[in-house]
Amino acid sequence: MAGKRAGRVSMLLGACALTLGLTVAAPSAGAQKLEQGVRSEHVLQLQEQLSDLGYFDAGMTGYYGTITKGAVRKFQQAQGLSADGVAGPATLNRLNKKAKVEGETLRQLAKLIHGEARGESFEGQVAVGAVVLNRVHSSEFPSSISKVIFQKGQFTAIDDGQFNTKPTQTSYRAARKALNGADPTNGALYYYNPKIATSVWSKSRPTLLTIGQHDFTR
Repeated sequence: MAGKRAGRVSMLLGACALTLGLTVAAPSAGAQKLEQGVRSEHVLQLQEQLSDLGYFDAGMTGYYGTITKGAVRKFQQAQGLSADGVAGPATLNRLNKKAKVEGETLRQLAKLIHGEARGESFEGQVAVGAVVLNRVHSSEFPSSISKVIFQKGQFTAIDDGQFNTKPTQTSYRAARKALNGADPTNGALYYYNPKIATSVWSKSRPTLLTIGQHDFTR
């Protein structure tokens, strides 16, 4: 009986840890190696830490480009580390000691996904997150996740206040999956619900695919 009780306690603690990991901030990059060309939730965490310390002055994208590389190099130089612009274990461990991770950008993406697609399948929620990331990397839209999310007139959840509802663990998982490169839409920049949409412009765009209630277009 004691063994069973211990097992139940262990499972409960594990579930609590999982919940915290999903709803507060991205897990530490730990001993990973982050370098130019990588796109992931850990790069987003890296950018937020560098920004907090004053080394990164650009929009949060989750993509390790030349600006992120330069910021990492400046941090490495200031810390007496090998200034190669690659965030290896030594650089990441030093960052984790210097800057607390709040995960605000991840939270914003999860909130948008929840507000826009909480009734959709997990794939449909990832798809909404992917549209945000596709816009970040498109010259037609702002070059940061936050600016894309809050761009005027783009998302119903921002306009009607649904963005302010508490996101679920599923919304966070979908946000992380999109940040890590998953894109069920194959590059879509827009989506709409054909059953309730009134915009002639939206309906005139060629549909790439349909996931749940949303048609995704480019």
